Amino acid sequence: MKIDSFIDRIQNLGINDFIGVPDSTLKPFCDYLYTNISSNYHHVTVNEGSAIALATGIYLGTQKISCVYMQNSGIGNALNPIVSLINKEVYDIPSLIVIGYRGEPNTKDEPQHKFQGKITLPLLEVLNIKYKVIDSCTSIEELDSLFKDIKQTLMKNEQFAIVVKKGTFESDSSYIFNNQYTLNREAAIQIILKQINKDDCIVSTTGKISREVYEQLDELYGDHSQAFLTVGGMGHSAMIAYGIAKKRKDKHIYCLDGDGAVLMHMGSLAFIGSNPCSNYTHITLNNCAHESVGGMPTNCQNIPLHEIAKNCHYKNVFYVTTSHELIDILKKVKTLKGPTYIEIMVSLEARSDLGRPKESAVENKENFIKKINEEKL
Repeated sequence: MKIDSFIDRIQNLGINDFIGVPDSTLKPFCDYLYTNISSNYHHVTVNEGSAIALATGIYLGTQKISCVYMQNSGIGNALNPIVSLINKEVYDIPSLIVIGYRGEPNTKDEPQHKFQGKITLPLLEVLNIKYKVIDSCTSIEELDSLFKDIKQTLMKNEQFAIVVKKGTFESDSSYIFNNQYTLNREAAIQIILKQINKDDCIVSTTGKISREVYEQLDELYGDHSQAFLTVGGMGHSAMIAYGIAKKRKDKHIYCLDGDGAVLMHMGSLAFIGSNPCSNYTHITLNNCAHESVGGMPTNCQNIPLHEIAKNCHYKNVFYVTTSHELIDILKKVKTLKGPTYIEIMVSLEARSDLGRPKESAVENKENFIKKINEEKL
């Protein structure tokens, strides 16, 4: 299905605003928006709930309906405003929602998507959101019939969801985002892993950062059990790491986070800074992009996350752009009482042969728990 034909049909409904969080399944859709839709009408929000809220504000101000897009994992973030704001029994506000379908039943996908895939369609039914699943076999006639149904639904001030399977859209061009930084992220991760102690613990955020931590630990030490690889729950690694650090004062806990994850639940910075934990180091590998889901910008190029951490009362705050700076700061951090925040500006790139964990998520959890308790046995 040509992506321009799909978006033309959305715009023919009178929808001009597109709001959401990038998703790899929707990459041709996102690429088109970045390439062809003005920034006055395309808004990338920090999480999916914010996208629903922004669409609500646009409707209140203009009585115009927006298109909100997200990965199906983002339904969780969007659930509260869907239920308590736009539902017919509350403010009765229509919305078109385009959802990338990860973890589709009977298809191979990553563990964090399996359960979400099972409950995506039942969840929409519970929410009383009418929906249609489309794929690469959806015909033009079926698409025309679908948009007639969407129009009628929106006219009733209801919500409609288009659930998009992988490979549905095709595009003649792609949007390529780059930043000006030269420090490779995986090289930075390797430096971090070499500098920290073997009995320290790591919590890494979902996406390519965890995959790189996994491979680098195995390459360096032949074992990755000192790392809890957060394969889902984007934006929550910082609080997972904090929870471990708070209860295990005998360990130094390092959280390896991403800029998109930090932005998604930035309130965690305020909590951590206001509830100090001396054995906690929070590292953000910032490439200004959602690299794991297609490389779309996070729109934080001009937002100094380290300054935000400082204002949230992290005890020590550092900003890094080179490998030499990183090595010096990591050595210094070992002597400091936290919480410590390090923002590392990295380039936008990853190895094409970057692997994925061979163990299940449960196996990695059990190995981590065993490792962290070795000295107690």
